[in-house]
Amino acid sequence: MARLHLLRVFCDEGGHGGNPLAVFLDGAEVAPESRQGVAADLGLSETVCVDDAERGEIHIFTPTVELGFAGHPTVGTAWLLAEERVPVELLRVPAGELGVRYEHGMTFVTARVEWPDPFEWEQLASPGEVDALEEPPRGHDLIGGWAWLDEEAGTIRARVFPVRLGIAEDEATGSAAVRLCAALDREIDIHQGRGSRIFARPRGEGWIEIGGRALLDEVRDYAPP
Repeated sequence: MARLHLLRVFCDEGGHGGNPLAVFLDGAEVAPESRQGVAADLGLSETVCVDDAERGEIHIFTPTVELGFAGHPTVGTAWLLAEERVPVELLRVPAGELGVRYEHGMTFVTARVEWPDPFEWEQLASPGEVDALEEPPRGHDLIGGWAWLDEEAGTIRARVFPVRLGIAEDEATGSAAVRLCAALDREIDIHQGRGSRIFARPRGEGWIEIGGRALLDEVRDYAPP
């Protein structure tokens, strides 16, 4: 029996929205050969196994593939480690090492621009057009649509469709936020999905910081299939 934490990452100030995330803080409770099946069984956009909490070593799975890096799983796991174990300065994922910091109740990670999957972005004319999307822009399978809510303030309305990763539409996509922030080369505040919020800013030399709020919804026992 494994101990499963279920949380939401990139919530707004009122605790609304956020992308659901499953985390096994004791990754040894889930055998490596079972992890992909567990992620598929749970059916969330991502599931994390923590293999060394002290060193911040984690592995991330969608229902269909393992990822070298992803945004909301790293932000959420860093937050959960601070809540349940000890704050970390680094997370180690297959793609590399991410810096971690905590500020004003939010958690931030810093990632390389080249680490995320190759998300595309389509700028639309208005937030209303983003809300009206009924399918991924241009029918592509790893793409987001976005529009300025307030260009001067850097606030953006977005929706993301990572169909290639086995997810029809994502509630909050940190890795796509890395790509958009790099393309715009400025600090942005992304309002994604039904009520999620992602903060992103360039850190120079190909590094992007993303972050936001996380909340723990449930802790329960789980029997891997």
